[in-house]
Amino acid sequence: MRLKIALQMDPIGSVNINADSTFRIALEAQARGHSLFFYTPDRLAFVEGRVMARGWPIELRREVGNHVTYGPEEEVDLAEFDVVWLRQDPPFDMGYITTTHLLELIHPRTLVVNDPFWVRNYPEKLLVLRFPDLTPPTAIARDLATIRAFKARHGDIILKPLYGNGGAGVFRLDANDRNLASLHEMFTGMNREPLIVQKFLPAVEKGDKRVILVDGEPIGAINRVPQAGETRSNMHAGGRPEKIGLTERDREICARIGPLLREKGQVFVGIDVIGDWLTEINVTSPTGLQELERFDGTNGAARIWEAIEAKRAG
Repeated sequence: MRLKIALQMDPIGSVNINADSTFRIALEAQARGHSLFFYTPDRLAFVEGRVMARGWPIELRREVGNHVTYGPEEEVDLAEFDVVWLRQDPPFDMGYITTTHLLELIHPRTLVVNDPFWVRNYPEKLLVLRFPDLTPPTAIARDLATIRAFKARHGDIILKPLYGNGGAGVFRLDANDRNLASLHEMFTGMNREPLIVQKFLPAVEKGDKRVILVDGEPIGAINRVPQAGETRSNMHAGGRPEKIGLTERDREICARIGPLLREKGQVFVGIDVIGDWLTEINVTSPTGLQELERFDGTNGAARIWEAIEAKRAG
């Protein structure tokens, strides 16, 4: 099976080829004989009934500083591709949402991964709300009085933007902190979105586990340990990845959420687990494939392509 693959992602020329999951997915596709076309989200367009993209055919290699060769720039009709990857990083803003609407017009005849309708409806910090018994105490609100009342109940909390990513704008406010009103003023002055607050989980000192699921099934996990004196464990924020296995609690969480992810076309998902609690279900642009492969020898990219090829063959 030879598939035509389009990658909608941030500029591929600047990715860290030893960490970026999209690069690993694309490299595996190329090794399996599939062709690759790359474009950035700003080059996606709807033109007179067709979903078009302007970009480049590419060839990849694992060579730092020389990892991509571009073919001639061209404009393509994405309906003529077998698979389109929706892989640009958040923030999950109206630009991101618009791309999901456009890609939805060609799906599922062209398989868009992950399914753009459900990426739009299930962004990471919102899908967890369907599983309140699996998550720490959580509130989503813009109203300061509601957030203050939540903090009064739980004392030590995490406050962060609802549609942020990579650990940006994440604050821990303990029982003695006096900055809630100032932070609320800052966030609400930047946009009209709500904030998310969760009870602080001390277990984060031992790490924030990223469990990777392919078509609803867990294939492994990595642990992300925060730097000394830091609350955030995201690798973008300096978290240190470590080898770790799946616990019975991890498998219990995956058994609960996996069928929904599979039903909604979320082929590649990364969930975040702190201690025994599910904190996020990442469907927009999850990471962790290369770290998992280094630690466990698990080729998650191959598992992803096996799932996609089976869907295309069906």
